[in-house]
Amino acid sequence: MKDIKGQLISGVFFTALAKYANLIISLVVTAVLARLLAPDQFGVVAIATVAIAFLNLLADIGLSATVIQHKELDRKALNGLFSLSVYITVLLSLVFFLCAGVFAEWYEQPILRPICQWLALSLLFSGITVVPNALFYRERLFKAIALRSLLIQLVGGAISVAAAFNGYGVYALIINPIFSSLLIFVISYAKFPLKFTFSFSLQSLRPIFSYSFYQFLFNIINYFSRNADTLLIGKYLGMVPLGYYDKSYRLMSLPLQNITQVITPVIHPILSLKGKDLEYLNRVNLKLVSFLALIGFPLSIFLFFASEELILLFFGPQWEFAIPTFKILSLTVGIQLVLSSSGSIFQTAGDTKSLFICGLFSAVTNVAGILLGVFYFKRIEAVAHGLLVTFTINFIQTYWLMYVVIFKASIGAFLTCLWKPLIFAGILAVLLYGTDLFFNWDHQLYNLLFKSFIFLPSFAMLVWFGGYQADIKQFLNRKNLNQ
Repeated sequence: MKDIKGQLISGVFFTALAKYANLIISLVVTAVLARLLAPDQFGVVAIATVAIAFLNLLADIGLSATVIQHKELDRKALNGLFSLSVYITVLLSLVFFLCAGVFAEWYEQPILRPICQWLALSLLFSGITVVPNALFYRERLFKAIALRSLLIQLVGGAISVAAAFNGYGVYALIINPIFSSLLIFVISYAKFPLKFTFSFSLQSLRPIFSYSFYQFLFNIINYFSRNADTLLIGKYLGMVPLGYYDKSYRLMSLPLQNITQVITPVIHPILSLKGKDLEYLNRVNLKLVSFLALIGFPLSIFLFFASEELILLFFGPQWEFAIPTFKILSLTVGIQLVLSSSGSIFQTAGDTKSLFICGLFSAVTNVAGILLGVFYFKRIEAVAHGLLVTFTINFIQTYWLMYVVIFKASIGAFLTCLWKPLIFAGILAVLLYGTDLFFNWDHQLYNLLFKSFIFLPSFAMLVWFGGYQADIKQFLNRKNLNQ
């Protein structure tokens, strides 16, 4: 069997290959759709997407992480979990289809009814794919996952753009999620054809349900923490502000997701092979934090100072009201990037209860910040400011709990991973601020290129003079793979 670190590198490579190809495709598709569709249409679909995301969590009930973590599950047990997921998903899809009218009335958007009814298909296929898709990760088939993802983005994106050009309007935005869920189901079930049975026993699986239960509770709490902004802005501030906010958040999330989703999907399947070796987990955690902080904090500063150029170049002048919100949200990228790996550490340590506690604390603080922005200040920029503060608080709480409860060690080593990236981010902020003062051209593309020429060489200098090149060499050195 290949050693653990070798599998980690292989998994990250193929995941990165697909993700960055997908990033280019996604940027092109989003830029085209943003010029063909209005902000309120994006706002309506954002509301429907949030509802589907919640129901997908209910359909999962923590099964994905459970299948990955518990390698001892045999074919009979997997068939039982698959049958359970089918029952839950069919029920949820039917309820969502029938209640689409109520959802549309609540937001006073009649178009939400047919959109939600169509998206019930996406929910159906996504839900019944939970167990077969988790087996892809448990078996560490990262190359197959990467190729599958790339195929879906290419075909789905092309269909969405064609639909928008042919006047399908808001429906062009829901084609991709429906098509993606269908194709993932077909590919996953063809690879792992689990058997559905009308009656099945889960008695033998009772010992693993405590793990699944707390994972499920964390997923639900994390959902509300991450989506309360969309739900409340859409209801109380309107679809047009929601469209601007959603576009800002999604653009901010693009680099975030295409870095975290290269690494985090690989961490749990690979590290679970080591069991609960806490000393090993601590070493891996410090390397992950160091790497993610190195990328995240400087990237936050670059996005902050390049916000106007990015919004106007990618989406056009009609989206200029999204710039202030994007500028604020970009400052959360570094925090979210480092925080993204924490869940996999809790999962691998088998402590989903502590993961749930972190999620609960995060939900309370995030929702408080969102409520303040929506009801007191009544501005999407205030919501973004609230999230910047609460993400920072959640970051501190999560890693404090991790080191106190799981590692039972001093947090000092963790803090030392952060100081170099933070100092460099401050220096970069001064340089880019000076650029805005003294080198500001009328053409946005020139401004973006000039800022990129400052950012990239400066980042390379940080890697070299900050000693990170030695860490990268050690990471790639096969003699040290298991150290």
